[in-house]
Amino acid sequence: MPATHSVSSFNGLHYFATGWKLVRLPGIRRYVVMPLLLNVLLLGSAFYWLFKRLGVWIPALMAQVPDWLQWLGYVLWPLSVISILLVFSYFFSTIANWIAAPFCGLLAEQLEARLTGKALPDSGWAGMIKDIPRIMKREWQKLAYYLPRALGLLLLYFIPGFGQTVAPVLWFLFSAWMLAIQYCDYPFDNHKVGFQQMRTALRQHKTANMQFGAMVSLFTMIPILNLAIMPVAVCGATAMWVDRYRQQLARLP
Repeated sequence: MPATHSVSSFNGLHYFATGWKLVRLPGIRRYVVMPLLLNVLLLGSAFYWLFKRLGVWIPALMAQVPDWLQWLGYVLWPLSVISILLVFSYFFSTIANWIAAPFCGLLAEQLEARLTGKALPDSGWAGMIKDIPRIMKREWQKLAYYLPRALGLLLLYFIPGFGQTVAPVLWFLFSAWMLAIQYCDYPFDNHKVGFQQMRTALRQHKTANMQFGAMVSLFTMIPILNLAIMPVAVCGATAMWVDRYRQQLARLP
């Protein structure tokens, strides 16, 4: 089922919606099981614990708001909830992605073969096991890119007023970009495209990638739906790779 559509006709919302369809393809579903199971176990447990703690954390966060902004409480309260959900969901989805990275790479590989009709060299479970050291090195590269930027944004939350209003918006935009990087990286890395080269390529279609990452970020905060988001995002990102980047960046025979 090779991809034949025009790149210019698709945006990030399209690829996110496409991910929900591709994840159900016969022959692909068996590669979805491990990412799905790991996401359910980790993210499901984490969100269960989080919702038990929100009643303590929200009042503590609102206590940092200066008196002259108390009249904005009806706006700041939901922003505080969103802030916690954004930080928490990205943190635990990152951990889940670390653990599931080899399986996500395998899912991206098998889906690309299905979409293009051409299998990658060293594909399958044996190839996945051989590539684990390289995959883990790539995860460290993403972490090194993410941490200093995330810490800078988290410090903004300690600025009274500003932290409760502007920081959630900046964090959402940053999360959207990082999630686009996270999930697009699986098909890029399968073709051994360098991390810097991948980021440069993604910036060329930054609006579409931010749209895709924003949808992933939103669904990561929604209970139940967030349990399926990892394989869906991998499938959507792989479809984007095939349509937008594969012809230009892959080492094709």
